[in-house]
Amino acid sequence: MSGPIAILGGTGNQGRGLALRWARAGETIIIGSRDAQRAGEAARKIAEEAGPSARVSGMENSAACNATDLCVLTVPFESQAGLLKQLRTAFRPDTVLIDATVPLAASVGGRPSRVLGVWQGSAAQQSAELVPKGVTVVAAFHNISSDILSAEGPVDCDAIICSDDENARKTASDLAAKIPGVRAIDGGKLENARIVEQITALLIAINIRYKTHGAGIRITGIL
Repeated sequence: MSGPIAILGGTGNQGRGLALRWARAGETIIIGSRDAQRAGEAARKIAEEAGPSARVSGMENSAACNATDLCVLTVPFESQAGLLKQLRTAFRPDTVLIDATVPLAASVGGRPSRVLGVWQGSAAQQSAELVPKGVTVVAAFHNISSDILSAEGPVDCDAIICSDDENARKTASDLAAKIPGVRAIDGGKLENARIVEQITALLIAINIRYKTHGAGIRITGIL
């Protein structure tokens, strides 16, 4: 990547896991949070774990968003709409926003293995409706376990990438390839994010049933 990657809501488990993997791959990472001090503390811990050459800093979400044209959204579903409305004036023109949000019922006190209905069709489509014109949304990284991301070794999981923009899809695919073991799979248009988000709920149910944390998905028959 030519510039830094801002991980909005990056103090959560998924954000920290992705930040760690990309920092190890040599990317410059900005951790975004509602609280700049909390973002800074998370950034220091990630940098310590990633190694002496890691480039990780922390900022309040709006500052992190405005510092780059590549953002990754890793907030719980109940925070997604409010944060994107807050960030409307912070986005740079032509920003690529990679959305890993899953509308899980757990966010409103329901079962973690159930997906909530979203009026727009998916959480990613809701993002596309809320961001300013010129910002392109990609749905990706929903199905990769945060526990596995935060561990050592390769990640045995494909990343299904959905977007209506080919350049944005390539950007997300290139990021996926920087995580050892991860393969990017073209999932088609952004509307297909609805299916990918639902797979996350299925994987959570499998993890619960088999008492594990590392269930993932592989697409077979592709060379």
